[in-house]
Amino acid sequence: MTELNHDLPDTESYDPAASSLAGHVDPAVMAELLSIRSSIDNIDATLVYLLAERFKATQKVGFLKAAHRLPAGDPGRETAQIARLRRLAEDAQLDPAFAEKFLNFIIGEVIRHHEAIAEDHNSSGRGPAGRNSGTGAQGGGPSSPAPGPSAALNA
Repeated sequence: MTELNHDLPDTESYDPAASSLAGHVDPAVMAELLSIRSSIDNIDATLVYLLAERFKATQKVGFLKAAHRLPAGDPGRETAQIARLRRLAEDAQLDPAFAEKFLNFIIGEVIRHHEAIAEDHNSSGRGPAGRNSGTGAQGGGPSSPAPGPSAALNA
């Protein structure tokens, strides 16, 4: 299960105007900064929800693979996906090396989840129907370091 960082404020106590720059910057500059940061906050929230949807889909892939005793990784797909996503990053003017590192982190988690699903499936004799599909070790997002650049793009 993904551990929560209890040192961070919850969403209800989040202050979008919090800044160590307040009182040290021209008020017009601060207003513009806060406006831009508001857009960043919206994008960050969207990323969290998109990642949650991605992990829900890859969890289904993990159950399917476990039920049919398929390996967690698929090197042919992984190679093709990394090349595709690097091209997309270039087209979007995003550093392809950064995009690949970010994706490798996600992929490391996907593979870890698929391995855990397979282990649970094999040890319990339960298929996907016998597993709680809610949040749990396989239902969350990234929670541990991913392997290096050779990590597989799995789902």
